Amino acid sequence: MKPTMISRRYHFESGHFLPFVPEGHRCKRQHGHNYEIEVYVTSDELDEQGFILDFGLLDLVVQPIIATIDHHNLNDIEGLSNPTAELIGAWLLDKINERLNVYGNRVRVPMIRVYETKDCCAVVSIPEFATTAV
Repeated sequence: MKPTMISRRYHFESGHFLPFVPEGHRCKRQHGHNYEIEVYVTSDELDEQGFILDFGLLDLVVQPIIATIDHHNLNDIEGLSNPTAELIGAWLLDKINERLNVYGNRVRVPMIRVYETKDCCAVVSIPEFATTAV
């Protein structure tokens, strides 16, 4: 099979502040974002239906995770006390891959993009999961 990935976008709204930026930095104060994430999924093989993973099944994995952070203060979420876009991406990548284990080792998320605004995003990837499709 040629290297292939699928992706799906999800949205959530959350507040946060960055505790380790210098005093006077605007992100030191509590503020919020309309986040958009793009989750990439890959596999070495397709299933019987010709899918890497049905988008509906991906929703069953990702949406419960999003529900734990949507309309919450991210600083209050375990593992997100310093919720930069980069660290939010790493947290989401770990949580999604943990939940994907239900499908065995066939399916994995090698990369996620976290947009704080339409112009600013962090890209987090796991090199050993990457393919040449990106």
